[in-house]
Amino acid sequence: MTEVLFYHLERARLEDVLPQLVQKTLERGWKAVVQTVDPDRLKNLSDQFWQWRDDEFLAHGSAADGNAQLQPVWLTTSDENPNGANIRFLVDGAQFDNPEGLDRLIILFDGNDDSALAAAREKWKNVSSQGLTATYWQQDARGRWTKKAESGSGATQNEDEPD
Repeated sequence: MTEVLFYHLERARLEDVLPQLVQKTLERGWKAVVQTVDPDRLKNLSDQFWQWRDDEFLAHGSAADGNAQLQPVWLTTSDENPNGANIRFLVDGAQFDNPEGLDRLIILFDGNDDSALAAAREKWKNVSSQGLTATYWQQDARGRWTKKAESGSGATQNEDEPD
């Protein structure tokens, strides 16, 4: 069953958090799809993944590059999964209705944007109503991710960040 993780971004920008999460995905031997709603953001993410660290880049591709099945990370503005990804990252309010077949669906949202918060709350309700396991993560003052809630249970404090 698909695990759904909500990342509430308040202290860090998407551009700082997403590459770290994608790197963890690749370290597990999984493939990923990153879905956004904006073609310009797609280009920016691609540029950022190429320049992620001075000594390392995140291998990825998009429709502009082709060879989707060979790409460990696929960047898209649609609900496609041409590389057979285990994990889908939704950013910038991207919508994805059927997480079946994924190990994880990760929803990142800007906690400083009221409309993004409202949309994340609606997604949480939708995920919970589907009977999927969902966890809600927020950064603490030191920048570590702390689990604040899990669907079907009360708040859980100070649990380590997910793998």
